[in-house]
Amino acid sequence: MAVITVLDKAVSELIAAGEVIERPSSVIKELVENSIDAGAAHITVEIKNGGTTFMRIVDDGCGMAPEDVPTAFLRHATSKINEKADLDTIRTLGFRGEALASIAAVARVTVLTKRPCDEFGTKYEIAGADAGIPEECGCPDGTTLVIKDLFFNVPARRKFMKRDAAEGNAVSQIIQKIAISHPEIAFRFIRDNKMEFHSDGSGTLLAAIHAVYGRDFARDLLPVEHEQDGISVKGFVIKPLYAKNNRSFQNFFVNSRYVRSRSCMVALESAYENLIMTGKFPACVLMLDMPPHTLDVNIHPAKAEVRFSEEKTVINAIYFAVKNALMKAGLIYEFQAKKPVQDWYQKPKPEYTQQPLVEEPPKPAPPKPAAPPPVQPVLPQASMPFTAPVPPPKPVQSTPEPERTSLFAEKKPPKTPIVSGDLHTQEDTPAPKAQPPAVQMRPAEPARASEPQEVAEIETEPFPDVKVIGELFANYILAQSGDTMIIIDKHAAHERVIFEKLRRDNCRQYQQMLLEPCRVLLTMDEFSAMEENVPLLDRLGFAFDFSHKPYAVTTAAPIFFDGLNLDEIVQELAHNLFLGKVNPQTHLLDDMLHELACKSAIRANDKNSLQELQALTEQVCRDVNIRHCPHGRPVMFTMSKYNLEKQFRRRV
Repeated sequence: MAVITVLDKAVSELIAAGEVIERPSSVIKELVENSIDAGAAHITVEIKNGGTTFMRIVDDGCGMAPEDVPTAFLRHATSKINEKADLDTIRTLGFRGEALASIAAVARVTVLTKRPCDEFGTKYEIAGADAGIPEECGCPDGTTLVIKDLFFNVPARRKFMKRDAAEGNAVSQIIQKIAISHPEIAFRFIRDNKMEFHSDGSGTLLAAIHAVYGRDFARDLLPVEHEQDGISVKGFVIKPLYAKNNRSFQNFFVNSRYVRSRSCMVALESAYENLIMTGKFPACVLMLDMPPHTLDVNIHPAKAEVRFSEEKTVINAIYFAVKNALMKAGLIYEFQAKKPVQDWYQKPKPEYTQQPLVEEPPKPAPPKPAAPPPVQPVLPQASMPFTAPVPPPKPVQSTPEPERTSLFAEKKPPKTPIVSGDLHTQEDTPAPKAQPPAVQMRPAEPARASEPQEVAEIETEPFPDVKVIGELFANYILAQSGDTMIIIDKHAAHERVIFEKLRRDNCRQYQQMLLEPCRVLLTMDEFSAMEENVPLLDRLGFAFDFSHKPYAVTTAAPIFFDGLNLDEIVQELAHNLFLGKVNPQTHLLDDMLHELACKSAIRANDKNSLQELQALTEQVCRDVNIRHCPHGRPVMFTMSKYNLEKQFRRRV
């Protein structure tokens, strides 16, 4: 074995710097966070060649005293904490005292700094182990840091950096995250002598989001504001219809610090269950504020991750905050019609087979292009400036309806009696005015966790006196409510109606005893969580014998699980209960309910009476849960009378 020796200071500092500084974006993150802690109101970041050769950060913060400048570049030198107890009350972004020392170890650094009370500023240069002497200079209040030739003395690290465009994009993303987390600060980002991004520092979160992601993204957001168990959740989440293809737009900030947290991500996506399509992911900007002693921000060298002391409480707070926002919004989408084009007659006409109204005799080809033919009095449908032209209605022939039971399990209030048919039950009492949100029927019962709050009550009848006009293409219901036209996909709507009823009845009616009980070995925590949630398991259609600890013996299960591997289902169910998920149902159970609802629902081209369509339309309009089918597709669109008249040029 080789002799053990103490590493040279220069080598040890290079190793330590590698834990904090990975690429130019790491440098920018650390220095911008220091500027924020210094109380800056304006921060400018400039890079060249992706930051590999030049970075400059300028702020108007408090600056540094001349005698403190050399000390700031020593390892573990910081003004943020002084004693052990300060670690439990950290509110600043930078506190390790490693950023400046790590940057100076692998780059050439020049700092210009001045306090408002000083007459002159201070200039200090340091590169690796070569430190200069502080000098007086003239400079504005605040601090300016110039970093050149990153990893000039570590060629092994330099060759692993990506191309300039990729490194510059990483810097841009860091600046954007920080700008969102601090909307009260005005940021400017200059890349290769071009202004790429700037925020106004107005202090409004939505304005910062608009500056970073643009108008279209900001327009599709829903506000979030919720407080639970000492945790405040504010911000915005995206409407389900505009979900993204990846998780890049999920932004979580804990005490104004951008973090990557799987727990937050799971809570967010759980709130969007059955609202977005498979392969899509919700986007958000959520600001979590909680007491500093309930989290540990010192577990990651770059402070990009945090650890929560009560993780289940955080999950519940985020889940109910997002769920409340989605339920309050109603999730009714306005039909987006194309804006009428003023010069549509000047566009080239598409080819079509019908003969022109007036035939002209053939002429010899002229030397110059012929003048365009006059506008015909009858235009082909393709040239009309409408998004969805509707043909004139045909006379409806009265044909006898085939004998069939009604589509709906709930009875319509007094006007039209509806006979139940989906689940073969008869309800004699009118349906309640508002259905309770689905999430209330399966509340979180986490092991050793506080009881979560209920989803807020909201207005559930945005369409009074809705009336079905007819059916389009044998699949879309056309209805009217006041000055609003409603278009409903009858298959998607009925599918969601059945799915919600199955979930609210919680499959108990499909429970069947097993001839051969299924024994599943669980951990002690999972076993205890199962024991504490017996009523919930019964509503899900399961029955267990817990007398063979630590084995859970399944004695009954929903009948549509016949032939499936119950071991895996029970293990996932037990694990979800242990994690304290608000929705402990397994993905397989939800998939089975999706399939059952899809097969039971009416389909396109099915013949339905106006009474059936009226009942379905009223159920969709009064139940806020029926806004998307179980697969995430929207159930309905609306169009106001005003927008319709604009399409016909009745309004300008």
